[in-house]
Amino acid sequence: MKNIDYSVVIPIFNEEEIIPELWRQLLDVLQRLDGNSEVIFINDGSVDSSFELLKKISQQHLEVKIINFSRNFGHQSALSAGIDHADGKAVILMDGDLQDSPEAIISFSRLWQQGYDVVYAIRKNRKEKLLKRLAFKSFYYIQRKLSGIITPMDAGIFSLMDRKVILTLRQMPERNKYLSGLRAYAGFKQIGVYVERGPRYRGEPKVSVSKLFKLAFDGIFSFSTIPLKMATILGLVSAIFSFIIGLIGLYVKFVLGQEFLSWAYGLTTTFFMGGIQLLSLGIIGEYIGRIYDEVRQRPYYIIREKIGFEKISSDES
Repeated sequence: MKNIDYSVVIPIFNEEEIIPELWRQLLDVLQRLDGNSEVIFINDGSVDSSFELLKKISQQHLEVKIINFSRNFGHQSALSAGIDHADGKAVILMDGDLQDSPEAIISFSRLWQQGYDVVYAIRKNRKEKLLKRLAFKSFYYIQRKLSGIITPMDAGIFSLMDRKVILTLRQMPERNKYLSGLRAYAGFKQIGVYVERGPRYRGEPKVSVSKLFKLAFDGIFSFSTIPLKMATILGLVSAIFSFIIGLIGLYVKFVLGQEFLSWAYGLTTTFFMGGIQLLSLGIIGEYIGRIYDEVRQRPYYIIREKIGFEKISSDES
């Protein structure tokens, strides 16, 4: 299909229980949009029947396309593949768990037609557990303070972006991507829309705690060198503090003739300083690891096959 107005990009990883309802809701929304649409599902190494379900949908609907990865490459890689292959004048990114309702796409479209280049969802009334909600809020706050970029609070990947924004994102080939941050970094005319954040339609969350931590680290270390400066300042403060303690110890021992602190305090101080050193090395290691990823220049994702991209609409055949 040519002259596509909307491209909807959806990563899928083991979502066989959700795909039928996801497509039902999405199809209803697409039929209410003005213009042609395409839907790009990225099968991110699913081991259930997700891929088979997507193929059936693609066979029945001309607008559905599938990118099938050779293995699981992760959420951000799947979104990047969709961005690289989307042909729409506007590209919509969304997850496949139905926590973000496709109905919001209608509001996104109206604002885009009013001249906004980026329309993003601001999640309200999250249904996750309290600890997870606090973790998300803490991350958004820290990332915003450290990056120096005005990133919207509590706004994930659910968004609509104009084609010129998509072309800008394609020029950012870094390996450890945090697309929400890159979207804010790109600039252009942006606006947020409050969207009710529902629970998963079915099943358990597919993003593990370790993957959430990696995404958080990517959001911080990919946009700021402040952690490196903090490590330097922490080392300098520790060195000055240790020097002062050492002078006090010498004074107490040789001038006052008394013992200064006990072995337990000395051991505690050693462990404390060792912890600071390891923390600083860890921060440096995060940056070195990202440099290593960039130098290797390995593909961000590997496609096993693509389905539906060769389709031609009946009007052009």
